[in-house]
Amino acid sequence: MGIRILKGGLLTTIQDAGRRGFQRYGMAVSGSVDVHSYIYANILVGNEPTEAVLEVTLMGPSIEFTSPSVIAITGGDLTPRINGEPVRMYKALRVSKGDVLSFGHIKSGCRADIAFAGGLDIEETMGSRSTYIKAGLGGHHGRNLQDGDEVAFRKEGACPKNIEIREMDPPIDWTGNYTVRVVLGPEEDRFTDAGIGTFLSSEYKVTNSFDRMGVRLEGDVIEHVNDANVISNGIPFGAIQVPDSGQPIIMLSDRQTVGGYTKIATIINVDMPMIAQCKAGDKVHFKSINIYEAQELFVKQKNYYRALRDSFDNYVGKLGSIPESPLIHNNAVEQTRETVSQAARSVQKTSVSAQTAADNKTVQKGTFTANVNGKEFTITFN
Repeated sequence: MGIRILKGGLLTTIQDAGRRGFQRYGMAVSGSVDVHSYIYANILVGNEPTEAVLEVTLMGPSIEFTSPSVIAITGGDLTPRINGEPVRMYKALRVSKGDVLSFGHIKSGCRADIAFAGGLDIEETMGSRSTYIKAGLGGHHGRNLQDGDEVAFRKEGACPKNIEIREMDPPIDWTGNYTVRVVLGPEEDRFTDAGIGTFLSSEYKVTNSFDRMGVRLEGDVIEHVNDANVISNGIPFGAIQVPDSGQPIIMLSDRQTVGGYTKIATIINVDMPMIAQCKAGDKVHFKSINIYEAQELFVKQKNYYRALRDSFDNYVGKLGSIPESPLIHNNAVEQTRETVSQAARSVQKTSVSAQTAADNKTVQKGTFTANVNGKEFTITFN
């Protein structure tokens, strides 16, 4: 027993850390687009960080629980509700058999991850449970979840230790206006100095062309030395291609394995959640750092995961020290040390005031366009 999909939503898929080691054969990595929200969700419910979750895009599903569980919802705020009542994000939540999880309007971001204690009973394909829709493999029959689908839990009734304190603040404020750090290259020499300067000083807007494969931006034209063509080579997560149009394209989880357009830079892993949560109309700025800084931030992020998990798992009345989050620039909610302390205090008091504040957040209104299975869908929230 596990979950039954009452309504599939716009694009709800099963994702994990991705299908590693097969790009040389032309197989996309896939996996959760917001790599950090995915890990936070699993930590909150006591899973291994690589456990499969549901990734929800723009318009969430309606899910009935056919057995009790503990869940956590992270990433973009799509106003989750259980039995019609708003619930906290970034918190371990108990659900009972017959409860229904649903979603409403977008408050921030565009993707949410839902983790289930004990994991989802999905067979691995090439070492991963991730759904790769274009190839029709992985996940649930190689496709997005649809009305009537049922997915069982791998460990029914699993419950993490110290569930009362498993709560944290969102690590990023999803403002819709982001500065992301990049490492220039590998083909920055194919751009003029003026082109590099344009890339690092301009504001770019997310177009309607954004999906799990990539995000197209529009803004000032980035100048090449000659043209945008190179011998096809590997494309990492977060690579920024610039075709002859001079408009950047950021590559995401379902990206192709190789490409023949010049890559001006790659977004560092720590900042990828901001791109994962972008939707049409959001604004992006780029800031260059060197590879050593990027590696240091990556290690800090790993240490942050470990410390957060240990503090939840080994809580004995006093939480340990949590290192500073590597999200230290203007997009970050710089409260990481206070985060778990607040969770500990919630053992003695309810979170009514926090929930009220969350309910009063401004709901994002407007029209959003998304690509699903090669088809374009337009969604309007009034």
